[in-house]
Amino acid sequence: MSYELAASTWGSEEIEAIQRVIASNRYTMGENVRLLEDEFAAYHGVRYGVMVNSGSSANLVGVAALFHKRERALKRGDEVLVPAISWATTYHPLQQYGLKLKFVDVDLATLNVSPEQLAEAISPTTRMIMAVSILGNPAALDVMRQLCDRHGLYLFEDNCESMDAELGNRKTGTFGEINTFSFFFSHHISTMEGGMILTDDEEIAHLCKSIRAHGWTRDLPAQSPLFERRHSDHFEAYRFILPGYNVRPLEMSGAIGREQLKKLPRFTEKRRENLALFQRLFCGDDRFIVPRENGKSSSFSFPIVLNPNLKIDRERVFAALHSADIRFRIITGGNFLRHDVIQYFDYQIHRGATPNADAAHDNGFFVGNHPFDLAGEIEHLHRVLSKAC
Repeated sequence: MSYELAASTWGSEEIEAIQRVIASNRYTMGENVRLLEDEFAAYHGVRYGVMVNSGSSANLVGVAALFHKRERALKRGDEVLVPAISWATTYHPLQQYGLKLKFVDVDLATLNVSPEQLAEAISPTTRMIMAVSILGNPAALDVMRQLCDRHGLYLFEDNCESMDAELGNRKTGTFGEINTFSFFFSHHISTMEGGMILTDDEEIAHLCKSIRAHGWTRDLPAQSPLFERRHSDHFEAYRFILPGYNVRPLEMSGAIGREQLKKLPRFTEKRRENLALFQRLFCGDDRFIVPRENGKSSSFSFPIVLNPNLKIDRERVFAALHSADIRFRIITGGNFLRHDVIQYFDYQIHRGATPNADAAHDNGFFVGNHPFDLAGEIEHLHRVLSKAC
């Protein structure tokens, strides 16, 4: 039995959406992108959505926007608290904008940043907390929101792995001043490539819209907190007010995303049914550390950490998974401090070490979850791991 890491979630609806865009002969962002922005924001109960070409670009544009706010703008050298485990593009925009990173260890029981250590790590130079919910499991976003409100910090929620998860009857991706999502192939919904920024702040929304397309004013309404429109429409059509990028999404991606969003509740329901079986089989077994749910996970995948105290041979486990045709990979990006690229960062490590992130890096892996029944695959996984361990 083959057990894949990722699977397509498209049906005839997505193909038909592509064909409608082809028939329209409008390929760069247009009406479908605008409608997806509105529908995705409404789904989350947030005022503004800004679509870009990837979740990575969403992080880049979001960080850039905070450097151009009229009040409380970030500046080079400001400190940002980050979890030791996340994907690379959680960190790269922070480095690219000259921010100083303070790495905080994770809780091995959830794989998310330790809220206790996070509170300890706040210093007089801290300006922002980077919140990441790992692989569908909500981080302590409520605690982080309270810390940010108490200390006057920005909360930037990188929700690229955890779309449709919930904490306290509130969806993840709604706790921050800026919240980002990914629509990559293996994620909860897929638009080929794509990402989204959500915010309730009008100024941030307008900054993001300008920065995603050259830093111009063309995509902004006549009444904007960023600029005053001049009399010459000839000039206004190509007026640049910010250092920007071109990270616009395709109109096809917007059209596909609208169809995928309709299916998201059903996708999440199936993922959670698979998660319930996984938990029944693996929870309570001392050989395996599987994340304790905080709130309601949207279960991107099934992460497993082999209990470091039992000295299980991970290479033997990996060999067994290969032989059983079960695909697996490192948990997100592992401990980011263990990657070569860290030499380019200005950073420090809270408490001087990240032992839990190291344990997940050295003893962990994940297998896929998909929005359809995986009972056979999960039971197969359990048999293989039970024998190998």
